[in-house]
Amino acid sequence: MKKEWKVENADGSYTVRTCGWSPPGEHPVGCGMKLTVKDGQLVDVEGDPEHPITNGRLCVRCLTLPEYVHHPNRITTPMKRDPKDRGKDKWTPISWDEAWDIIIPKINQLKQDHGAESIIVFGGTGREACLYYYPLAFASIGTPNVSQPISGWSCYGPRCAITDFILGAGYPEIDFAGNYPDRYDNPNFELPQYVVIWGKNPLYSNPDGFFGHSIIDMKKRGTKFIHIDPRMTWLGTRSEYVCRLRPGTDTALALGFLNVIINEELYDKEFVEKWCYGFDELKERVQQYPPKKVADITWVPESTIIEVARTMATAKPCSIQWGLAVDMNPNGVQLGHSILALTAITGNLDVPGGLTLGPPSSLLGKWRMETRSNLSDELWDKRLGAKEWPAVGAVMATTHPDETLDTLETGKPYKLRMAWINSTNVLAPSSAVQPERWYKALQQMELIVAQDLFHNPTTMALADIFLPLPTFAEHNGVVITNYGRNAITLGAMNEALRVGDTKSDLEVCMELGKRLHPDMWPFETVQDFFTNQLQPELGIDFEGLSELGVYQPPYDYRKYEKGLLRMDGEPGFNTVTGLVELSSTLFENWGDDALPYYKEPPYGPVSTPELFKEYPLILTSGARRTTSFHSEHRQIETLRDIDPDPLVELNPETAAKLNINHGDWVELENMFGKCRMKAHLTTTIHPKVCHAQHGWWYPEKEGEAPSLFGVWDANLNTMIPHKTIGTLGFGAPYKQMICKARRVEGPELS
Repeated sequence: MKKEWKVENADGSYTVRTCGWSPPGEHPVGCGMKLTVKDGQLVDVEGDPEHPITNGRLCVRCLTLPEYVHHPNRITTPMKRDPKDRGKDKWTPISWDEAWDIIIPKINQLKQDHGAESIIVFGGTGREACLYYYPLAFASIGTPNVSQPISGWSCYGPRCAITDFILGAGYPEIDFAGNYPDRYDNPNFELPQYVVIWGKNPLYSNPDGFFGHSIIDMKKRGTKFIHIDPRMTWLGTRSEYVCRLRPGTDTALALGFLNVIINEELYDKEFVEKWCYGFDELKERVQQYPPKKVADITWVPESTIIEVARTMATAKPCSIQWGLAVDMNPNGVQLGHSILALTAITGNLDVPGGLTLGPPSSLLGKWRMETRSNLSDELWDKRLGAKEWPAVGAVMATTHPDETLDTLETGKPYKLRMAWINSTNVLAPSSAVQPERWYKALQQMELIVAQDLFHNPTTMALADIFLPLPTFAEHNGVVITNYGRNAITLGAMNEALRVGDTKSDLEVCMELGKRLHPDMWPFETVQDFFTNQLQPELGIDFEGLSELGVYQPPYDYRKYEKGLLRMDGEPGFNTVTGLVELSSTLFENWGDDALPYYKEPPYGPVSTPELFKEYPLILTSGARRTTSFHSEHRQIETLRDIDPDPLVELNPETAAKLNINHGDWVELENMFGKCRMKAHLTTTIHPKVCHAQHGWWYPEKEGEAPSLFGVWDANLNTMIPHKTIGTLGFGAPYKQMICKARRVEGPELS
C-alpha cells in the first residue's frame, strides 16, 4: 500500500486511508476505505482497492458513514441527568471534567465502603470496545466484574473456550490466504476443495474478522460448499450439499458424521495416532449415533449424512467455518468438540487450506487480559459466577452472565451498586434475555454510566451519565481480526476528523485510569500506547502501521510439529495431554462427560411434546442483514429505507393455515413472552420453523419510558428463558425455542 495515508486534494479537501471497525458496529474485518473530508464534514467514503483483503469492496453500512457521523440525533458532548429522572428525556450537557467530577468520587466511595467488586462493567459484541471494556474494569476502575450480558455467554466466547480446552489454541479460522499479500497465488496456500459452512452466514455477518466475500473469491477458483443450517441461504443454493436440519440438533448431526468417518476408516490414521488423545473412546461413543438414528433426530436424510461425511473425510483440504449455531445452543460445547474432532481426525487442522490456528491471545487481545494484574488474587476470586461455573471462569475473564442477573436481583453474594454500560444495548433483543428483569434489576444501581453515540433504549432507560464515543473515522486505533485470538491482519484506523467533544474507548480508559490507577497507564498519548503494543512484536510504531496500512503476520502451518503451540516449546498441543483431546480431561474434571454427546433442545417436539402442541413452531433468530449490526443503524434513513421493519420468516404453507399473508403483522408468543414482526413468506424455511430478526427498536418512537423507543414491541428476547444453559455454563436456546404465531393489525403490543 502507498506510504502516504493522508492526501491533500486540489479542492481544499483531504482524503485519509483507514481501516474500519466501530462504532458504528462491525466485526473487526478492518475493511479498507478512503475518507474524504471538506470543511469539517465527511463528504465521501470509497473502498480502498489496495487493501489486501477487501480490495475496495464495502458494505452499505460503510457507504452511509457520513449519514451516521453527522446525524442530527447523535450525541457529541457528555450529558447528565438526576437518577430520579431515569427513563425521562431530561438531559443536561456537561464537560468531561464535570463528568469525571461525578464519576470518580462515586467510584472511590464505593470502593471504600463496599469494595471494588460492587462496580460492574457491561460490554457488548463486535464493537471496538471488545478490546477495551476489560481494561476499563480491571486497570482503570479496578473491579473484577466485567459482563457481556448475554445468557450462556452465547456469542463467540464458547467457540474460543472450546478451542482452548480441546486444542490449547486461539480461534480456528478457515484458511482464506489472509496472511499473504499475494493471497491465493501464494505458493504456501492450497485452495480448499470444500468448505463446510455450519450455522453461519459469512456474506452478511463478516464474522469476527473474516471477510465474507473471501468465500466467493474461493468459489470462483473452484472451492465447493457444504451448507448446514435450518434456513436455506444464498450460499446454500450454491452448495453441493445442503443439510437443512431441525434447529438445535447440530450435535447429533456432527456425531453422525463421525460415526460414518470412523466406521468406514476414512480418517487420517497417521494424525490420529500421533496427535490425538481418546480416539478409541470417541469411536465407541459414536456408535450411539448411526446415520439412520441421526436422520430421525435432525430431519436430514440418511443418504445425505453419509455422503457429506464421506466428502468431508476425502476432500483435501476441507475446512469448517462454524458460527453461532455452536454458541447459541445449550448443547453447543459438545457440538464444538465434535466439529474440532471432525477437523482433526480428517487431517485438516493447521494445514494449507484447512483450519488455521493462532495463540489463545496476542497483541491487544493478550494485553486486555493481562490488565487484570492490577487486581489482587482476593479481589479476582470475587468475580461473579467464576466458582459456580469453573469452565467459564477458567477461560473467560468475565462474570457469568446468568449469575450476574441473579446477583442484581438478590444482592447475593454481594450487592452491585454501580454499572458502566460500554457499547451494549442491554434491553434491545441483541443482548440480554428476559430484558424486563434486567431493566428492573439495574434500576437499583446508585450510578449508571453509559458510553455510546446515540440514545438507545438502554441509555434512555438507565443511564445517569452519557459519555459520547467517536466513530472509527474520528480517532486513531488498531483493528485486529479475531480480537487477537487469530490475528490474520492488523489494520490502522487513522483519524480523519472529530465531531464534537467525544472520546474513544481507549481515551476514556486512559483518562479514567490515570486518575485512579496511574501505574497501569504510563502512556502520554494514544499513539504512545499503540507503539508500546506494536513495537515489541512487529518492530514498528503507530505511524509505521499507518504508513503500512495493513500488517499481515507470517503464518506457520503444522505448528504442532514444530513446538509453536506449546508453552514449553515441545511438539504437540497446549493441552493437559499435549494432544488434540477427543476425550477431554478438563470436561471430566468439571463434572461433565469427557466425550461429546447429543442432548435434545430444552423445548420442542421431543423434550416438551405437550407444550409443542400449544406452541407448534420452532423459533430461530439472529441472522444478519447488511443494513444493521445487531441493534445499531436503526436511525439511519438510507438503511431503514432498505429494511424498514422487523421480519419473521414463515413457510407459505404454514402461513396459509394461520391466515397470514405476506406483509401482515404477526404476533409471536410462547410461555415466556411475545413480540410483533412483519411476515415474510418464503419456501426457504421448513414449515415447522420460523425465523425472527433480532436487534429491533424504533428510534422514531417515543424515547421516554415506558415506550423506550418501542423496545418491547419487537423484543424477541422476551421469549427466551433465563439460565437455560449448558452443563458447563455456556450456550442458551436463542435459536431453538418454540412459539405460536397469529395475524394482528399493527406493530405495537397491547
